[in-house]
Amino acid sequence: METLVTHRDPQQFGANDCRPVRRIVTGTNALGGSCVVSDGPTLNRTNRPGLPIAQVVWATGEARATGDEPAPPGHAFGFHSKGGSLLRIVDFPPDENYDEAQLKQFLDDSGVRDKSGARHFWFHKTESLDYAIVLDGEIWALLDEGETLMRAGDVLIQRATNHSWANRSGKPCRMAFVLLDLVEGEPL
Repeated sequence: METLVTHRDPQQFGANDCRPVRRIVTGTNALGGSCVVSDGPTLNRTNRPGLPIAQVVWATGEARATGDEPAPPGHAFGFHSKGGSLLRIVDFPPDENYDEAQLKQFLDDSGVRDKSGARHFWFHKTESLDYAIVLDGEIWALLDEGETLMRAGDVLIQRATNHSWANRSGKPCRMAFVLLDLVEGEPL
């Protein structure tokens, strides 16, 4: 597996510190056979200074953009998609690279930040079922009670609980998130 490029300035982390996600999309040709309809870098890439770099690969439900492209450049996405799913690849910088004030503002604007004196600046809660998969590097999954180190290949099933991600490794960590909207009354 190709590794992430590490950053040079310990206080900077940006688009050059992670590789684009290659997205291959299948479809049906005029004869009804399966085929590749697109193959290239993910179009929707968010790079805000002081925050993780997020690439939305695909979306269904209310967050999906209108038209043929469900995740076009510049289309804004929340943490999950009402009535659907969201596939997001995120490159987390080491904790010391965050602009904590900017991250807290981002979480506040999204309406998901834990404001009850959380023990880490990333603490938040979304009303979704999330499959969080470490692709490269390592990261700590923090909960209100306890924490666990996740490494490449590990999967966390996040069941609409308060949580945070702490990257204490000094190197970037790449994760894939499949976020599913909760169906009322369905057990997690």
